[in-house]
Amino acid sequence: MVIEDDADIASLLEVALTSQGFEVRIAGDGLAGIEAVAETDPDLITLDVGLPGIDGLEVCRRIRPTTDAYVIMVTAYGEEIDRLIGLETGADDYLTKPISVRELKTRVNVLFRRPRRMAPTAAAAPVQQPLDADGPWRLHLVPETVAPAAAVPPADHEVLRHGDLVLDVDAHRVWRHGELVDLTPTEFSLLATLMSSPTRVWTRALLLEEVWGGGWDETHLVEVHMGNLRRKLGDRRGQARFVENVRGVGYRMLAG
Repeated sequence: MVIEDDADIASLLEVALTSQGFEVRIAGDGLAGIEAVAETDPDLITLDVGLPGIDGLEVCRRIRPTTDAYVIMVTAYGEEIDRLIGLETGADDYLTKPISVRELKTRVNVLFRRPRRMAPTAAAAPVQQPLDADGPWRLHLVPETVAPAAAVPPADHEVLRHGDLVLDVDAHRVWRHGELVDLTPTEFSLLATLMSSPTRVWTRALLLEEVWGGGWDETHLVEVHMGNLRRKLGDRRGQARFVENVRGVGYRMLAG
């Protein structure tokens, strides 16, 4: 899914993603994008921050509770605040303009090494907004129907446990105190990495390498996504229960 109002950039993204095997649908503004996401449940969304009407940051806030798609924000060069806010609203990565097709393909490949969540949580509700459906469209592959999350992981699944946290690696789900926690793919990957070696202190550089792959130096990615993860787990400043910030070094799981 490409949500982009600039026809030239939308065409560039469409060609690049089609060459990677995606069936691409284009929405020309934020409201059309929200409607298209609700209709198709895409695997990947590129989302321009500077959309007319409602901007890309607000679009990301509205769609994130209802989709497990990977979201790549597209921002103007140097707009760091937009990148950080985009990550806080649930985006998985970002690209800056002018867009490099090679960089786009690399980032998409890295994202798709991580498993997607199987389904949104039961609490997620459809967006109730009056939507303008006008805009250019493309066909998109209809996703498979998935079963609701089980309360307990199947016996044959790989499962990580830490105190009251249960992480089902195969189903890509996390429970805290028996309740399903709604994590983005990036947040899940971070937590799975920490839980795989819970006594180890993971530096930001190591987490960047493990979760995002080689060739990255944007430690802000780790800090923002880790902040979102810790909030969802119920950790608070000075009152961490699951993930500890080792000042000046990185992160580790608290002793259970």
